[in-house]
Amino acid sequence: MTRRGFVWFIGCTAIMLSLPLFAVLGSAVAWVLLCFFLLAIAGIWHALQTNQRARSTEEELVLTGTRLDLRHTPPQGAPLIWGANRYWVTVNLRNDGPVEKYLTLRGGGREVELGAFLTSDERETLYRDLTARIRTG
Repeated sequence: MTRRGFVWFIGCTAIMLSLPLFAVLGSAVAWVLLCFFLLAIAGIWHALQTNQRARSTEEELVLTGTRLDLRHTPPQGAPLIWGANRYWVTVNLRNDGPVEKYLTLRGGGREVELGAFLTSDERETLYRDLTARIRTG
């Protein structure tokens, strides 16, 4: 969502949530509803900001003639880089990991997680595609 879209969404949500306040203006109930209104807007704001930060996570997988390189860029901090000879890399899809269909790459003396932000079906599709591409060389 763009900044402009964010402002429009928060503004429209605030207007819609404030409509019940007009029915009780001038009474003590208005102050109670105003508190809930402000909490709702703050919660939506926080959720959208958290989602935006999480969406900035990137993974780039590069498969070349003899190398397979993975670059994981988290929302904050330095990028994490892993690489290995593609002929020695194994792709693993396990059900005993922290998530369903846990996808990892093993090679170069390390095992790294791949596609943590994907759904289980997307990880399974990536597993099949990546396994086929590594085998075909």
